[in-house]
Amino acid sequence: MRSILSRLLRRHISSSNVAAAMTSSVTPSTTRVGWIGTGVMGRSMAAHLLSAGYALTVFNRTPSKAQALVDLGASLALSPSAVAAASDVVFTIVGYPSDVRDVLLGDSGVLRSLPPGGIIVDMTTSDPSLAVEVSAAAKARSCVSVDAPVSGGDRGAREGKLSIFAGCDDEPTVRKLGPLFERMGRVTYMGPAGAGQRTKLANQVVIASTMVGLVEGMVYASKSGLDVGAYLEAISTGAAGSKSLDLYGKRILSRDFEAGFYVKHFVKDLGICLKECQELGLGLPGLALAQQLYLSLVAHGEGDLGTQALILAIERLNNARLDVKAAEEERKKWMQISFVFSSDGVHLLGIAFKTCPN
Repeated sequence: MRSILSRLLRRHISSSNVAAAMTSSVTPSTTRVGWIGTGVMGRSMAAHLLSAGYALTVFNRTPSKAQALVDLGASLALSPSAVAAASDVVFTIVGYPSDVRDVLLGDSGVLRSLPPGGIIVDMTTSDPSLAVEVSAAAKARSCVSVDAPVSGGDRGAREGKLSIFAGCDDEPTVRKLGPLFERMGRVTYMGPAGAGQRTKLANQVVIASTMVGLVEGMVYASKSGLDVGAYLEAISTGAAGSKSLDLYGKRILSRDFEAGFYVKHFVKDLGICLKECQELGLGLPGLALAQQLYLSLVAHGEGDLGTQALILAIERLNNARLDVKAAEEERKKWMQISFVFSSDGVHLLGIAFKTCPN
């Protein structure tokens, strides 16, 4: 009898802790934040929380990649478990589903030491079924898990203008985290656990085909002699305008393939999309084509470039290089005009058009 009463008492205390955590406000004075994954995007996202005054404990498998945050005042932990022990809310943004499983559910993972009432926010683009599994594991420890992948690239991360897609079995938790999310961008609650990941995968389907169209249009414009920069400017305000064009058009023109989002990670995302499609009995040919083109970049050793490097695959396919200077010269051949005036310089006698030498 005493054993039963003891278990009921522990359950009541645990439930009370969760209820208190859910109703308390999230402020720099009440909420300790943990951050796991300080790569291209995670570093900027975590920095926004530091600048807002939150106490931040960080972990990265390569400690040097977290040094910039430590210099800003963050504490460096030696494991995901150590991050969790020092935090009320733990954010993760890592590379692959296997990394998510390791840092959250592994032997030194977050759920080993996150206190009851704690919250996990996984911002990695990952497998929806894994998000459901993590949510169940969190519930078993009287915690809550939110799958909250993001879209907007490195610029969105730096500017705090990311789109955040949240899935959680407890919608009030997402609302509670509003003060943290708003430092990084705009959050939309999409439904129960896994819904955030499914929204991000649908987002990636759109981006994949959009990127193919963007680079194909640029190669055609170049080959036909257009000024590619002027072409991009012309279409940017029309129906062909897109976020991908705004983010990557000029980078492609300048051959800037530095990663705001890695090709290898996009291949991972598209692979998850195709797996989901197979389970749902869907055929999405645009998605499949884009995945093959991006896979070809990986095969050429270009997986660490940014997704705008897709132009390289289309150039190789056509044995042609996007030559902005050549395209500009082609356009200028038809733009040189000479005005012929009378000897007194007052009367216009005619206009002569002249082409550049071939």
